[in-house]
Amino acid sequence: MQIYAWKGVNFKGKRRSGTMEAQDTRQVEAFLKRLRISDYVIKDAPKDLFAGIKFFAPKITVKDIMLFTRQFSTMIDAGLPLVQCLKIMADQSDNPTLKAMIRDINNSVQSGSTLSDALRQFPDHFDSLYCNLVAAGEQAGILDTILKRLAEYIEKAEKLKRKVKGAMAYPVIVVCVGAVVMLVIMIFVIPTFQEMFEGMGRELPGLTQLVIDASSILISQWYIIVPAIIVFIIALRKFLKTELGRYLFDKYSLVIPLFGDLMRKVAVSKFSRTLATMLQAGVPIITSLEIVAGTAGNKVVEEALNDSRSAISEGRPLVDPLLESQVFPNMVTSMIAVGEEAGALDAMLIKIADFFDDEVDAAVETVMTMIEPLMIVFLGGTVGTLIIAMYLPIFGMGAGMS
Repeated sequence: MQIYAWKGVNFKGKRRSGTMEAQDTRQVEAFLKRLRISDYVIKDAPKDLFAGIKFFAPKITVKDIMLFTRQFSTMIDAGLPLVQCLKIMADQSDNPTLKAMIRDINNSVQSGSTLSDALRQFPDHFDSLYCNLVAAGEQAGILDTILKRLAEYIEKAEKLKRKVKGAMAYPVIVVCVGAVVMLVIMIFVIPTFQEMFEGMGRELPGLTQLVIDASSILISQWYIIVPAIIVFIIALRKFLKTELGRYLFDKYSLVIPLFGDLMRKVAVSKFSRTLATMLQAGVPIITSLEIVAGTAGNKVVEEALNDSRSAISEGRPLVDPLLESQVFPNMVTSMIAVGEEAGALDAMLIKIADFFDDEVDAAVETVMTMIEPLMIVFLGGTVGTLIIAMYLPIFGMGAGMS
């Protein structure tokens, strides 16, 4: 197979161009005739200097996976064979990395593998939730429906993630700007005042002396302070990747002021929608809980779901361990209990997810509304303290003269 570049005019008289992988130019000509392209020119596509180097290869984004899933669902629903669907999507993709992945999936399917097994070769893009739902769709003969639900799930999950990132980005940016401003003042402004105060020959106020000493240490010992901060950050990141570190971070992230309520609502929304999607696909609840626990994104929630799985295996209802975990609000456990008794747990979970999606929107607005004045107070307080510390000796000198 070789990649060819073509240019031509379509039936509306507009210039068109593109690339196509084919056995020879005759295959490309047949393709262009089907598209009613005339006056075409076919040449070998120019070689990419960075082809085959993974570092320079374009990434496959969540949006790519979502579009792949939605297009796949539409073509399956239209009655196209699985292999033909994959071939069309590979040919249409502008992302060479995605194109190569779809071709690998297609080759596996043509070799006799199931679609779910072919997808499992790419765990970075198709997690256990995705693969298990596809497997359930293949077994039940409703692959198009499952793929449609998956596309909707990915879209809503990504929307939820963007909201949380938006809420977290603002305070992080403000803190970073504040840190830069303080560093500039400590390194360049404070030494100027220090030289002026040394000529006064008077004892400095305690706050002023403290700020000057801190500035002197920062300037003279930077080669120790900077590596120490870097080592601390690396050590903290490694600790947070351990089981204990991740558990402690997830546990306290649910109770910290302002952000804890938001993180709890995000966890409940994700759990409810994921479990509902699994149950609607006909996946047994034990298997569903195992998969949902693995994709929960929070160790405390994961532990509660694993306890629920064990409880159901022993014949207990799902709601009992959820109540014991104290992670889920009372309204959620009450609705789950009603859904279990009525035999409509999946429908009830969808209602919970929709409700908490709206709650997340409200929580994000609350965080953004409250964080802005808090950040202004933080920046004003830190910079103001430094300025006051520098002017205290001047005020004292003025008072002495009067």
